[in-house]
Amino acid sequence: MSLSLDSTQLDRYSRHIIMDDIGPEGQKRLLDSRVLVVGAGGLGSPVIQYLAAAGVGVLGVVDDDVVERSNLQRQVIHGDGDVGRPKVESAAAFVENLNPDVAVETYETRLTKANVDEIVPGYDVVVDASDNFPTRYLLNDFCRLEGIPIAHGAIYKFEGQLTTLVPGGPCYRCLFPEAPEPGTVPDCATTGVLGVLPGTVGCVQATEAVKLVLDAGEPLTGRLLFYDAMEMSFETVPYQRNPDCPVCGDEPIDSIENVEYTAVCAVGGD
Repeated sequence: MSLSLDSTQLDRYSRHIIMDDIGPEGQKRLLDSRVLVVGAGGLGSPVIQYLAAAGVGVLGVVDDDVVERSNLQRQVIHGDGDVGRPKVESAAAFVENLNPDVAVETYETRLTKANVDEIVPGYDVVVDASDNFPTRYLLNDFCRLEGIPIAHGAIYKFEGQLTTLVPGGPCYRCLFPEAPEPGTVPDCATTGVLGVLPGTVGCVQATEAVKLVLDAGEPLTGRLLFYDAMEMSFETVPYQRNPDCPVCGDEPIDSIENVEYTAVCAVGGD
């Protein structure tokens, strides 16, 4: 059963189609899916690359930055000729060259409380490949209210962490009720980052996104996965929904209107 897959698609996705857990039905599901990737940098690059290769039908890409030469050590969808080009444009060109089945919707902007409701709704899965806490908390809060799952990842020097946030499960605020004080967590421009690290972490995020679309396997729900590249170790730490969480607890907020996504991103804080 081809489920409207043409001969080229049957060939391109043959290694998916012959798998019992995917098959032609699963591949058609991927081709009909919409995934939003927030960030087209170190984490977003492998996410975009592998989701495009897998045949996700529509990839949304949010990023307000341009390609810098220092990005090229880890941001593998951009090349030397893209320096100075908006990352969303470079990402779209990369996807077009890789897989013509995939449409790219670009948003050359930073995701904020003012535009999140214009960008995120309508996507089946969100991949949080951002590099700042306000965006992470904004995505967590808004997607929880909208019922959209998130594949989250973060990196630091030689380390990465990942979790998957789904409706009904614990949210990012159950792990981290508030963001650390500004300036207490340095970024990669200050401390550096191992170039291959985001490749490993981003590939796991892409895997989680594909599983969510296919409704297959066990996502990293209620589990925080730590990766240490220096030790080449993986450790999983379970966590639970906090009944006092202001977003997914017993008395959750019904809007992000009064949440300020600056400093510690507190709900109901001063």
